[in-house]
Amino acid sequence: MTEHTYRKIELTGSSNVSIQHAIENAVAKAGETIQDMRWFEVVETRGHIERNKVAHWQVTIKIGFTLGD
Repeated sequence: MTEHTYRKIELTGSSNVSIQHAIENAVAKAGETIQDMRWFEVVETRGHIERNKVAHWQVTIKIGFTLGD
């Protein structure tokens, strides 16, 4: 097994659809500039309420990725 060094960054994704969609938005955006992403961790979940209904989700995640040579 090859030894690797990893780095983690923290991002917050948002969505008016679902928690999963907020996570997928954050991962997709990170994927535009970060290579070799390996995992994510959910750090915080929160939402915005309008007229007694959930109107918007915000999910903070940490994304781990392999550092290149």
